[in-house]
Amino acid sequence: MVGIEDNILGFGLALFSSIFIGSSFIIKKKGLRRAGASASPGTRACDGGFSYLKEPMWWAGMIAMLFGEGLNFAAYAYAPAILVTPLGALSIIFSAVLAHFILRERLHMFGWVGCILCLVGSITIVIHAPLEKDIESVKQVWHLATEPGFIVYFFVVLALVAILIFVIVPRYGQKNMTVYIGICSLMGSLTVVAVKAVAIAMKLSFQGSNQFIYFQTWFFTLFLIFCCVIQLIYLNKALDTFNTAVVSPVYYVMFTTLTIVANMIMFKELDTQKVSPIATELCGFVTILSGTFLLHKTKDMGGSTAYQRSTDASSRQVGEV
Repeated sequence: MVGIEDNILGFGLALFSSIFIGSSFIIKKKGLRRAGASASPGTRACDGGFSYLKEPMWWAGMIAMLFGEGLNFAAYAYAPAILVTPLGALSIIFSAVLAHFILRERLHMFGWVGCILCLVGSITIVIHAPLEKDIESVKQVWHLATEPGFIVYFFVVLALVAILIFVIVPRYGQKNMTVYIGICSLMGSLTVVAVKAVAIAMKLSFQGSNQFIYFQTWFFTLFLIFCCVIQLIYLNKALDTFNTAVVSPVYYVMFTTLTIVANMIMFKELDTQKVSPIATELCGFVTILSGTFLLHKTKDMGGSTAYQRSTDASSRQVGEV
């Protein structure tokens, strides 16, 4: 087993990843506001335009997001998925808190409670997370991926995705958001497995043991790209069809749950733990889910922004005149 130091390093990478990703939403929104203030009609993002591509602040937010995703990618090389994946909720906290102070998008009292629940759940998981297995070659990951348990999970996921895409989507895709989100989440669970395999291969290669001489590394890399493309296609469909405030928490719950299940089957991360820490981790996970739902459900209950209040005041004055 890898020592606690690797878990701490993985936690640190995941934490900074959440900070950068959460901050990137605020920076990009500031850039969109600046671009919108000087944009000609029809060129704003909400109108399908691309005037924001000329705004340096938007690009700064994009760079921050890419850097955060890179840190998250690296975190999977050092810590188990049951530790790294739920910590994605922290980016929601950073984004909500920064929006409260910087964008004046007020956070409701229950929103603050949701943030605290996410934080408490994350701390609970971090304290009781299992240690990462000591993997010395990508061939070991391949061996784990070709064991009967994960092979069954792999083909069940592919079968479900095929049924959803070719049978369910044409009938219910525009009516039920769980169809699109289900596809994203099922493929996402396989994406994280591939991410973890490629991240481990890169870590070992940087340490002097080149893993890119093995076909398994390239298979995981190509499969990762394939999974990401499918996810992006159907996540965009979900966001374009349904309310983002509802899509985000449901996607987080389904994606995180299936990711943990997939990694439990493949890496057997909970085999070395007793019942008590496993139960505590599950409680921490449920706490994070509760906080995430509460945060999203109350995101529009924080009152008007300063800009909206001034606009409303001006409207009232005009009405009185």
